[in-house]
Amino acid sequence: MASKEYSELIRSKLALLPDKPGCYLMKNREGTIIYVGKAKVLKNRVRSYFTGSHGAKTQRLVMEIADFEYIVTASNMEALILECNLIKQYHPRYNVLLKDDKSFPYIKITHEEQPRLEVTRRVVKDKGKYFGPYPNAFAAQQTKKLLDRLYPLRKCKVLPDKVCLYYHLGQCLAPCEYEVTREQNEKMVNEISRFLNGGHDAIRNELEERMLAAAEELNFERAKELRDQIQHIDALMEKQKITTTDAVDRDVFGYAVDKGWMCVQILYMRSGKMIERHVTLFPYYGDEYEDFLSFVTQYYSENPALPKEIVLPSSSMPAAAEAAAGKAEGAANAPDPAAADADKGGALLAAEAAAVYEADTASAVENGSAAADDAAPTAEDRDVKQALESWLKLKVHFPQRGLKKQMTHMARENARVALEEKFRMLERDEERTVKAVESLGEWLGIGPVRRIEAFDNSNIQGADPVSAMVVFTDGKPDKKEYRKYKVRTVQGPDDYETMREVIRRRYERVLKEGLEPPDLVVVDGGRGQISAAVDVLENELGLYIPVCGLVKDAKHKTAQLMAGDPPEVVPLRRDSQEFYLLQRIQEEVHRFAITFHRETRAKSMIVSQLDAIPGIGEKRRKLLLKHFGSVKRMREASVDDFRGIGIGDKLARDIIAALRGPEADGDGAAEGAEGAFEDGLTAVAPAMEQGSDSGSEPVSET
Repeated sequence: MASKEYSELIRSKLALLPDKPGCYLMKNREGTIIYVGKAKVLKNRVRSYFTGSHGAKTQRLVMEIADFEYIVTASNMEALILECNLIKQYHPRYNVLLKDDKSFPYIKITHEEQPRLEVTRRVVKDKGKYFGPYPNAFAAQQTKKLLDRLYPLRKCKVLPDKVCLYYHLGQCLAPCEYEVTREQNEKMVNEISRFLNGGHDAIRNELEERMLAAAEELNFERAKELRDQIQHIDALMEKQKITTTDAVDRDVFGYAVDKGWMCVQILYMRSGKMIERHVTLFPYYGDEYEDFLSFVTQYYSENPALPKEIVLPSSSMPAAAEAAAGKAEGAANAPDPAAADADKGGALLAAEAAAVYEADTASAVENGSAAADDAAPTAEDRDVKQALESWLKLKVHFPQRGLKKQMTHMARENARVALEEKFRMLERDEERTVKAVESLGEWLGIGPVRRIEAFDNSNIQGADPVSAMVVFTDGKPDKKEYRKYKVRTVQGPDDYETMREVIRRRYERVLKEGLEPPDLVVVDGGRGQISAAVDVLENELGLYIPVCGLVKDAKHKTAQLMAGDPPEVVPLRRDSQEFYLLQRIQEEVHRFAITFHRETRAKSMIVSQLDAIPGIGEKRRKLLLKHFGSVKRMREASVDDFRGIGIGDKLARDIIAALRGPEADGDGAAEGAEGAFEDGLTAVAPAMEQGSDSGSEPVSET
């Protein structure tokens, strides 16, 4: 379909859009969903993509839109939930896709007849009780250790046959041997929940009363145990700074945008204590506030460990506008704990922010500014508040003034600083890479090395030999230029001859097709590999391209750079940027080569299994692999499953018997993880042609 026809299709659909809430799905020319959004009024929101001016990122999205669909919902809440579900279903390229880049530890009380305490990073909907998150695993383990001393729930994952050491230490009631009633367990679970929900002061007072009572009864041993428990509680609690006068569990959100990127900062406050922050950075393509809310809905959609309330920045002032306004307000504003640290080149840690913020909070409480935090929110804020509260069953605040407003401002400032830090690091890495490329050429005496092509061979005792080439342009990997090679002429584990063959094939093609030659060829190895490559380039092909080799040490790490004729060690410092660049190149080509070798080896194992069965030729082998996807599925299939592809019952029984035999069991382990190789390798070529935008790598030059 021509571009004009796409425009006509979109124009006609825009005229039919309803004035109702719902979700819209943008598609490219292949019909793939590339963006999902929600709108209070579908007509206005969808039309806005095709009218007026947009930023570079949004314009890139709009240029790919060839069609769209929409789903009308009864309310904004339904649109919010539907958008979250559609993003998780289709994983659109231009949407915010929340990744589990970091998971915090939680303390969990399991939902079992005999419950137990555990520290976990996986939060699932299994009826267990989750408390957290904790700033690190050590803090969670220390809290659990204290609770184990106070409340003797079972410790073993599987109940043993007899009592263990925990019973003798008084830290377990031994349900493996003695009866522990439901009421006993419920009492302990309730006490643990009370402690983790901020009731540690009350529990400490109870322990102190029991300690004094034991001392009066001259039971000094018991009094000492209770005193030790009190000291453990004190030691645990004093490590955390109080930042608010209440003891509510809340998550405070803030975000900042710059150069097409968004940074979302979450400040975790538990029992009135700021314990940790979570930073997420990602590119965004739609409206900044809508993409921010999309992040929030995805964040909580699969997380049963919810706080009592969440605090969000208002939609009335986007991140970019608030950042500009913040600079103009100056000293009239509340103290900004992140701004003072911004010039130091690092975002505030949660503990540091808490310490600074404590003084601000105390001052604000004295002045009575904690009241009316949510005064006069916007209509959009009210809609989002209602939708999130109905869906998540928690309180949502869009503070306009007071303490909670200061919290969101702190989170936003931290996000801004983190975003600035990211761009500074990118600029620094860019400068270092450029200097490393220039200096590497000087060390080798060849001038700037803009394009580097690196080669590595991979085989196991000469079996399934392959080679791979990666390309680095201006110090960065250029994945659309990567190439894979199946070795054709070399028999056995001959690394030198393999290098000759691959260099010959690569640069014969460069000459034949007029491709851009590299400024430097890097081979994995020392004098032998360098000499083999130089011999082919100069004596066979008449090409005079500088060649260097990377020698590994006993630990298979990059150790030396060799170059010249004859090859000599280049005295590069191992902590120099030039050496780091070469190290990245060698690790990348090794990764690429060994991945290709594993695929080839696994495929050959599948082929050899099927070829050994009488009556299975090349056509039937491909047909079987295409239909079943893997040998594992063939092994598990019945005779009836083979009839659909024209395989008779006798041959089907022969196939099943051969694959289920003792020899098949040995090959199955290597094959099972690899999956549908025939389909996968057949489909690789079109995927590779999409280039680096798709994140894929090109097919082999065979």
